[in-house]
Amino acid sequence: MVERMFVEGNEAVGWGALAADCEGFFGYPITPQNETTNWFAREFPKRGRVFVQTESETGSINMLMGGAIAGARVMTSTSSPGWSLMQEGMSHIAAAELPCVIALVSRGGPGGGTTRHSQMDYMSTTRGGGHGGYRTIVLAPSSVQETHDLVQLAFYLADIHRTPVILLSDGIVGQTEESLDVETIDFGPVPDKEWAFIGREKHMNKTGSLVISTGGIPIITPYPTYVSYIQHLKEKYQYITDTEVRYEMYEAEDAQLLTIAFGYCARSCKEAVNMARAKGLKVGLLQPITLWPFPSQIIKEKASQGCKFLVVEDNQGLMVEDVKIAVEGRAEINLLDISGRHLPTDGGMIMPGRVFEEVNKLL
Repeated sequence: MVERMFVEGNEAVGWGALAADCEGFFGYPITPQNETTNWFAREFPKRGRVFVQTESETGSINMLMGGAIAGARVMTSTSSPGWSLMQEGMSHIAAAELPCVIALVSRGGPGGGTTRHSQMDYMSTTRGGGHGGYRTIVLAPSSVQETHDLVQLAFYLADIHRTPVILLSDGIVGQTEESLDVETIDFGPVPDKEWAFIGREKHMNKTGSLVISTGGIPIITPYPTYVSYIQHLKEKYQYITDTEVRYEMYEAEDAQLLTIAFGYCARSCKEAVNMARAKGLKVGLLQPITLWPFPSQIIKEKASQGCKFLVVEDNQGLMVEDVKIAVEGRAEINLLDISGRHLPTDGGMIMPGRVFEEVNKLL
């Protein structure tokens, strides 16, 4: 049964986690995602689930690793400076192939930066922010409903691929209030967690196995050598790239100019497309849902059809690099980033009118 409520995006993270049967949350408050931590503090204990306010983001990521090792569905949430503190733990979690979810609400930076909205954590999420060359799936919602639904997808993908999954949001999506249909989504069965660390005897080392130390915790893998283990990770990341690319297209079939944007910028672009279409301009939108793996193939196909591109992102131009790689020099690529928005009348956001101005200029 669907329950409809009026909530903000940061709270939708919690409702999505509950629908996904998340069992534990470990987190430390930081703006602009405090509403998420507050939601778990309020809702999880009374439902018999685990909530721990940790002493720091370093504590959060290590408790998350512990919960995942035990085979539980667990998650944390943070914002940009806290995300930086989590990177050693993230590398260990990726090394041990532990399924879990991290909700990250990006804020302006670098350094301590500001608490304002931004999309500046694109590189540290899509390239693996810690050491060791790992990758993690990154999902980017543009609305309250997408936030709720993608949290559920994140837990499913984490279990299917035994990997941490990042939900990359922004301050606009996180603090926008909209109607939300709360419903459990059935993505299908997930494998049993036979690898879970539930008893010492089950996980005694065997001859020919590789022991990987994750912060002092030995994880047994079936790979006899370091090279075979690294090759396994490479093959897994390639499989994810081949099977888990997700994106949305809007008015894109006959588009001469395709806007590419994620998060709240995708919504600004969608409205700008409507404005352009009303003026007879053939403009469309490609919204990546997975930032990694990135939808390179569809962009490459559109470039071969003679399409121009306008990348719109609330940062100094980061996703545009992946678009350039996909296009391979075959099409014109333009960028609208934080240096090209109007201040202060738009509140620092990249608004539909600003995107339409750029579209109108380019066409």
